[in-house]
Amino acid sequence: MGDEFTSIGELARQLDMSQRTIRYYEEIGLLNSIKRVEGGRRIYTDADLRRLKLIKRLKIMGMTLTDMQELEAMWTYEKSNEKVLKRLLELLGNHLKRLDDRIADLDILRNEITEYQERIRAKMSK
Repeated sequence: MGDEFTSIGELARQLDMSQRTIRYYEEIGLLNSIKRVEGGRRIYTDADLRRLKLIKRLKIMGMTLTDMQELEAMWTYEKSNEKVLKRLLELLGNHLKRLDDRIADLDILRNEITEYQERIRAKMSK
């Protein structure tokens, strides 16, 4: 894309994301630099594409939109990359802990299902 502009439809296709989702991210302050042309139509830049890719990635990692808004506000008002990165590390650490807990729960569930299968097979072989 370079310095080119693209429409919301094209951006949505590139990101496999709905146009409504992109507009929502703009509404809640996660996309702040959207340009408009005559008639109010939104146009997006390569920087907007990169920002949306980051938002998608952070969501996959389990970060909430509220967490992202907090980071955005922190950056906007304090302009401190160090504070933002420190908070991001904290949020990711919290998510990692939740993932580890979930994995442990799933491991227990897997063992219970395996035991249940073994009991069923034992009953069927009698």
